[in-house]
Amino acid sequence: MFASVLLAILAVAACAVLLLRQNVLAGFGDYAAGIELDRLEELSTTLARRYRAGNGWGFIPATDRQDWIARELARLQRLREVGAASVTPVAPVAPVPPAPPAPPAPPLPPLPGPRVADVPVVPDLPAPGPLPLARRVSLLDAQGAWLAGRRPGPDAATVRRAVEVDGRTVGYLAVVRDARPGDALAYAFLQQLTSSLWQIVALAVGLSALAAVLLARHFRSPIRQLAAGSRALSEGHFDLRLPAHRSDELGDLARHFNALAARLAGAEQARRQWVADTSHELRTPLAVLRAQLEALQDGVRSATPDTLDAMLRQVLALNKLIDELYALARADVGALECKPVALDLWALACAEARGCEARFTQAGLALELGPGPTSAPNMAQVRADPDRMRQVLANLFENSLRYTAAGGRVQLHAQVDGARVHLHLDDTAPGVPDDALAHLGDRFYRVDASRSRAHGGAGLGLALCRRLVEAQGGTLAFAHAPPGGLRATITLPRAEGQA
Repeated sequence: MFASVLLAILAVAACAVLLLRQNVLAGFGDYAAGIELDRLEELSTTLARRYRAGNGWGFIPATDRQDWIARELARLQRLREVGAASVTPVAPVAPVPPAPPAPPAPPLPPLPGPRVADVPVVPDLPAPGPLPLARRVSLLDAQGAWLAGRRPGPDAATVRRAVEVDGRTVGYLAVVRDARPGDALAYAFLQQLTSSLWQIVALAVGLSALAAVLLARHFRSPIRQLAAGSRALSEGHFDLRLPAHRSDELGDLARHFNALAARLAGAEQARRQWVADTSHELRTPLAVLRAQLEALQDGVRSATPDTLDAMLRQVLALNKLIDELYALARADVGALECKPVALDLWALACAEARGCEARFTQAGLALELGPGPTSAPNMAQVRADPDRMRQVLANLFENSLRYTAAGGRVQLHAQVDGARVHLHLDDTAPGVPDDALAHLGDRFYRVDASRSRAHGGAGLGLALCRRLVEAQGGTLAFAHAPPGGLRATITLPRAEGQA
């Protein structure tokens, strides 16, 4: 983290230095070019005067034009030096007697005239080498055509100063801007900027270390808590919860961790309850069988048909419990075998209900077959496994038989809602409390444990029904029935191609 922050700050600092250097060079280049144009004011005035005198640029020699600007600048420089040497400062002094006349002073060279032939030549002064500025000056006419000096290229960066005669632009003095500013101030500033780079680097290192420490302290604490919590979960401590007050991604991760821990705790509790309930349910018929066999062995009871029937009932109950446990286990791993075919769910349900009608009558219950989806043929046709659906319906009818009070009724009706078929099974009182509706499909769950055991229920029937329906792409839901009891609703998608 420290290295990442350091590299980021150094990259920003380097970019800032490069941009500042480029801007400084460009700015000082324009500034230096402006100063150089100001230095050419005397040359511009001389050229304007000679243009006026000759009524054109005819005074420019036809040959060796590229060095003509350099020679003109050198000539003007020599004239300034000669004129400065001939002028001596005069200080006020007291009057003195007249002195003998001094010898005559050497004659001053005449001022430059309007023609090239009138310009005095000083043959005893060697011509100095061309100045760097003289090599970058060009003289152009009013249309921008080259006349003398450096011949600028098409892509040359130049700055211009107009040469005016009587308010009319007759030409231009152009200076090619140097790629590197010649002004000493620019170089001094860049040198100071380069020397300050080490201070910038040191400051970047310090800020990086401070930022890294603060960020690491901000992130490492929740990460350590998550690591410790994961280690605790792997050791089976599912009651651990992490503080989830942060509003960033680590806070979301902590909340997801707590949700996972809660799910694992619930799964562990369900597993323990599953083992305890399974052991209890298996122990009951086994205990009865053992008691019966020990009584037979001790001669307390004889092997009468009633005794054998009682033992057989326990064996059948034990076999049913094992079959239900096996089916639920296969459903949990997705290995529950289902062979869906096109079948009429309403017709299948009516046939199963009529098969149980004698048992309903014996229990004092009335079976009522309500209206079905008869608006069109095969309206209730779905794709499902007939054997599995018979098993589901048998368990639901058995549940109504066991827990509906005598004198009540059981109603069966169906409806089609778009692409789904809903099959409703309603019974009368007693009803189911509100807090128990959501747990009816849980394994080994009983609304009234003592009453359920009295009726022989193990709490697996409804759970198995739900898993069987879900394995075929449907749902099984429980709600309060309008007659006052429990409503079980099977919902399955209609078979494809059914209008």
